[in-house]
Amino acid sequence: MSSEAAPAQNLIQTPAAARCAHDFQVNCNNCRLNTICLPLALDIAQVEQLDRIIQRSRPLQKGEHIYRQDEDFQSVYAVRSGSVKGYSITDNGQEQVTGFYFPGEILGMDGIAKNHHASSARALETSSICEIPFDKLGELSQRIPSLQKHFFQLMSQEIAEDQQLLTLLSKNTADQRVAALLLSISARNKRRKLSAANFRLPMSRTDIGNYLGLTVETVSRVFSRFQKLGVLGVDNKEITIIDIESLRAVADGSDIV
Repeated sequence: MSSEAAPAQNLIQTPAAARCAHDFQVNCNNCRLNTICLPLALDIAQVEQLDRIIQRSRPLQKGEHIYRQDEDFQSVYAVRSGSVKGYSITDNGQEQVTGFYFPGEILGMDGIAKNHHASSARALETSSICEIPFDKLGELSQRIPSLQKHFFQLMSQEIAEDQQLLTLLSKNTADQRVAALLLSISARNKRRKLSAANFRLPMSRTDIGNYLGLTVETVSRVFSRFQKLGVLGVDNKEITIIDIESLRAVADGSDIV
């Protein structure tokens, strides 16, 4: 299917996929990410109530959209496997990458304020998504106060991450920007109990450059420089953080010793 795919509500009509890590028949109780997505205070019965309102479709393929900019806001979404790119189209028709989302992370809350999405979201690879209708979530949150508090925290986290992006883009050098992004991905992997030092970048160098306000050539040069300095191991999209303290020093604006 091309990248001009239907919105999430139509994804159930996509061709069936073999059972795999992206299995859409999983539920909240047996999902390996439930400790990240769900409030710890929920008991089994409350988790089952939430599970009943969540819609799970067949996995999205690379390039398929979850939602598009200016579409009516109806749901928020949780990434269960794979990865997603958020982007918007500027007034002059250019794509601006606004974020990358990994398993256990929530997206789509940009539509709450004006009842339509301010950006689009597209799968970077085969990905499984949980769709949570916002009106049903609101009704359930009234019965389960801890759930409401949890989603307020998620919205607050999204605001904080937007502020982090502004800080990231205000950094003076390309080295600082790339280092800060890699440290962010490392920390998010650690939160999911995955390796903080070895990971695959699902996005292209072009997407990284777009997100960080750099050319693709500059991004490639930074990766090569970090590799020569012994800070990173780079094999195409496979990244190994060899010296995380030096990477932190770069992100903070210090020179590598």
